[in-house]
Amino acid sequence: MNVFQRRESEVRSYIRSFPVLFEKGRGAQLFDREGRSYLDFFAGAGALNYGHNPEPMKQALIRYLETDGVTHSLDMATEAKRRFLALFEEIILKPRGLDYKVQFTGPTGANGVEAALKLARRVKQRRNVVAFTNAYHGLSLGALAATANEHYRHEAWVQRQDVSFVPYDGYLGPDVDTAAVLRKLLDDGSSGVDLPAAVILETVQAEGGVNVASHRWLQEVARICRERDVLLIVDDIQVGCGRTGTFFSFERAGFTPDIVVLSKSISGYGLPMSLVLIRPDIDQWQPGEHTGTFRGNNLAFVAAAEALSFWATAEFAETVSARGRRLGASLQDLIGDFPAQLTRVRGVGMIWGLEFKQSAVCQAVAREAFARRLVIETCGSERNVLKFLPPLITDETMLAAGVEIVRESIRQVVEYAGTSVSQNAAGEG
Repeated sequence: MNVFQRRESEVRSYIRSFPVLFEKGRGAQLFDREGRSYLDFFAGAGALNYGHNPEPMKQALIRYLETDGVTHSLDMATEAKRRFLALFEEIILKPRGLDYKVQFTGPTGANGVEAALKLARRVKQRRNVVAFTNAYHGLSLGALAATANEHYRHEAWVQRQDVSFVPYDGYLGPDVDTAAVLRKLLDDGSSGVDLPAAVILETVQAEGGVNVASHRWLQEVARICRERDVLLIVDDIQVGCGRTGTFFSFERAGFTPDIVVLSKSISGYGLPMSLVLIRPDIDQWQPGEHTGTFRGNNLAFVAAAEALSFWATAEFAETVSARGRRLGASLQDLIGDFPAQLTRVRGVGMIWGLEFKQSAVCQAVAREAFARRLVIETCGSERNVLKFLPPLITDETMLAAGVEIVRESIRQVVEYAGTSVSQNAAGEG
């Protein structure tokens, strides 16, 4: 591991939480250089919804490479892109009654967010955008301006203007309707909030602490936008592609955004890919007006086309939802086991957050879980939420095993803390 410390930038992050040299991945497991297996409840921060090296996608990639398929093409027409677009239309858009144009951007989610914000401002000819407390949309400058967490915002000494932050659903407590707050701010000429070109939101704030917006709140925000000629952008980068139990996270609430950003698991294989879905009448780009060298990642198209087969029938979505409900119930049991340490559980589908009363305990549990070979991260503004993000294909046995590791990790941390307190008291005496 010395070469990473010697040569890789100090900005490296996950390697510090998971200081092991990983060599292989299969399904819901990672394997280190010594061949030890680790249960993966991190899934590439949501980029591996279908697990590591899913066989159909791997074989499709191998066949494509062996036939000298085009790998880089900018936005030229290729067979790999044609097949993906045709299948996306047939399997995803048409059954849901959705009509979107597809823009391929640079390979990261932030690239997609930048394109969405740029297009919204271009179409509406307004500068302001409304984002929400605890939002995370990426770290390039436009996306960073709409990201709320001070940990990410403080390091860039540049102007981050033209974004107004409004409280997310539940941010002010269960008795405050924050959609009504948004309505009031937009209608009051003295609120200081200019009429925005767009409202951008995550239906589930993953990085923000697994905050799940209610159906009613999402529908009301959509109505507010529609009534005021404001575009609604849904950032489905981490919680799209089936993470909430349906392909798009907004399906559960029954509204249709004007713009949708997808990345992470859209490629199906962890390959770089990002796209923006645009309501046809607002697809007002001029040719080449927004470009990127790697917007034509044909290997990602090949894997993404295979990934869509999961959604050809309703069976996969039903399985994800059922497993998610059982995972949530198992986590709820932990609250009863450790009421002094845990506050609540929240989530939907296969994304869940276990909230701790103390951030230090949460982070200690994550470290202990990794020592027991479970890869899991923390989230939330205070990093006091343990985020469960297993691949969607994780079976019941592995889900139960992961929850049991967390249970034993909490017990170990609690017992160690209790022992430390007792020893300190004895030493003081």
